[in-house]
Amino acid sequence: MNSQIVKKVTKYRLFWPLVCLFAVLVVNLIRTPDFFNISINSKGVLYGYLIDIINRSSELIILAAGMTVCVASSAGTDISVGSVMAVTGAVTCFLLGTGDAYNIPYVLAVVAGILAATACGAWNGFLVAKMKIQPMVATLILFTAGRGIAQLITGGNILYIKVKSFKYLGSVLPGVPLPTPIFVAAAVVLLTSLLLKKSAIGMYVQSVGINAKASKLIGLNSTLIIFLTYAFCGLCSGIAGTIATSRIYSIDANNVGLNLEMDAILAVALGGNSLAGGKFSLAGSVIGAVTIQALSTSLYSMGVSADQLPVYKAIVVIIIVSLQSKQLKKFFKNFSQKQKISGAGEKVTQ
Repeated sequence: MNSQIVKKVTKYRLFWPLVCLFAVLVVNLIRTPDFFNISINSKGVLYGYLIDIINRSSELIILAAGMTVCVASSAGTDISVGSVMAVTGAVTCFLLGTGDAYNIPYVLAVVAGILAATACGAWNGFLVAKMKIQPMVATLILFTAGRGIAQLITGGNILYIKVKSFKYLGSVLPGVPLPTPIFVAAAVVLLTSLLLKKSAIGMYVQSVGINAKASKLIGLNSTLIIFLTYAFCGLCSGIAGTIATSRIYSIDANNVGLNLEMDAILAVALGGNSLAGGKFSLAGSVIGAVTIQALSTSLYSMGVSADQLPVYKAIVVIIIVSLQSKQLKKFFKNFSQKQKISGAGEKVTQ
């Protein structure tokens, strides 16, 4: 019985995110008739609006996965993920060097960059879980200082990687028809989902997010769980930062991951997750991330410039979030009931 209730709640939570995504896609189909067309270019790679949306949303999907568990465990958000992406790229590119060959093996440099990001996440987790600092304030430190750290590592320069293989992670592998970031994002989501659903970790995160004190009384280490979720968010930021750096085969500390923290938080909210912590939907966050990228791609295809994009995006987001508002639904429900009562009263009078 309980499992049936959980399934119904999960389906309801995913209903509005799916409706929002469907609405964005329908508008695209009307405005751009060839929006759903997918072709193969001369290099044997699939391309089209849909492929571009999924490809470009890969980093955001990965960030949303990490942000989801952060929000669920601590009822707070990590606003430093964009800056941590820049730190990851700086460490990786610095270690690889800008010569015609790598200074150290590629895998070691990537692992070092991701470990640096995980350390940043662990620092945020320490401040939130152990020092009891509000998540917004705790992560504001790296949000502000992260890009400065990346600039120190790179010496204030844009480091370009000349070795061709560095581009594979952010573009396509030879002979593979789909962009590599899609596979990486799918792997991160799949592994995260398995970790949360096939083990007790997901239940622990929800329990701590709903009531950390009560969870402590039943034997859960709330401090450790919150710490680990922020470290995991840092790990996801590192993976996303590696992809973003590979896309442009360089590190620009001022622009890598810029404003992505806001999109990641928005993806979690659009996915039907409560920012007050507790129950969460990873699938909802993924749908939210794809919706945001679909919206951006749609506006670009309609001729909206990059400077104007945030304005139109904000308007659409307000509409989408309002549709999911419980208060708005309650208002329309009460309004509908009043109309029925009023109609019934008129019939009785007649």
